[in-house]
Amino acid sequence: HVQLVESGGDSVQTGGSLRLSCSTSGFTLDGYDIGWYRQSPGNECELVSTVNSDDSEYYADSVKGRFIISQDKSKNAVYLQMNMLKSEDTAMYYCAATKTRWVGSRPPPLAESEYNYWGQGTQVTVS
Repeated sequence: HVQLVESGGDSVQTGGSLRLSCSTSGFTLDGYDIGWYRQSPGNECELVSTVNSDDSEYYADSVKGRFIISQDKSKNAVYLQMNMLKSEDTAMYYCAATKTRWVGSRPPPLAESEYNYWGQGTQVTVS
């Protein structure tokens, strides 16, 4: 069955870096879009970044230039490199998957409802 497991969350100082990993099983990354979301207490779940099977990338304005999404199809893993971390990056980070929607001229999947599979999350705290 489909499973996504996040890891790499930690407590870091402002300006530091972290690399989150999303290990997937039950499907191959070819043919799927993978997104990273985050949610902090009292706030809505926010899409941070997404990547499709062609390695096209999308970033929220709040992380553009600081975060990098990548995938290793041989390991069925997707990563989120987070640099220049700010206190406002503090949140639970989730990876999510959906069968490819982002092809050709179609926009990347941005809404939570577009993703069918979710991990349990990994906590990032920046102070």
